Amino acid sequence: MTILITRPAPECHLLAQQLNAAGISTIAQPLLDIQPGKQLPTLISQLNKLQSDDFLIAVSVHAVNLAHNYLTTQGASWPKNVHYMAVGHKTSAALSECSGNDVLSPQSRCDSEGLLELPALAKARVQNRRVLILRGNGGRELISQTLQQREAIVSYCETYLRTWIPLDGGQLCQTWQSRQVSALVVTSGEQLAHLSSLIPDDKMAWFLQRHLFVPSQRIADQARMLGFCTISTVGSAANACLFTTLSKIGTMG
Repeated sequence: MTILITRPAPECHLLAQQLNAAGISTIAQPLLDIQPGKQLPTLISQLNKLQSDDFLIAVSVHAVNLAHNYLTTQGASWPKNVHYMAVGHKTSAALSECSGNDVLSPQSRCDSEGLLELPALAKARVQNRRVLILRGNGGRELISQTLQQREAIVSYCETYLRTWIPLDGGQLCQTWQSRQVSALVVTSGEQLAHLSSLIPDDKMAWFLQRHLFVPSQRIADQARMLGFCTISTVGSAANACLFTTLSKIGTMG
């Protein structure tokens, strides 16, 4: 069996190296590049608007790292006395390290729904409070929509930009079939939709029969709508969690 990893670099290559070193055939094929976001120049002014007991939410490690790099180059620092929150464990750890603050994140369901279930984001806590969401260009609309319904004052700062890598889906499918790819790892709904759009019609049946690994139930539901039959929800997009799961199924052939 061969596992195809489609998450962005460098995590894509790091996970593939780990699996290959463990004797599990793996192909790394990032679908997109990560670059500094166009709204980074507004980050400092947006952070300065946050007052005590307001909220800062990071949706990914990329959002944290690009924000921190920009603040460092500008000689600026992360604000104090605000509530720091993150969607997943890895993002939480990165935000805590960069900001020097405690970060709250969901413990079991590491997705938008899991974050919104936290008592800290109940209506009574966020009503009339500012919430700044650090993200890429688009995505995580559910967080903003739900918090606005809870009467929070929500704004975005797109700290990173996702750009799709030009790829030949037909050629890639031939390679993947020759390498006997039997499992796919996709870490976002946007990546899943884009990857599916690359697959030629005559390869779609083969593609949908691969065992798909995703981090959240939301993406699993999306995959099922696309026609995937075998879907595993890992519960996290962190490489450590993905490696643990994939190394188990990899040794089974």
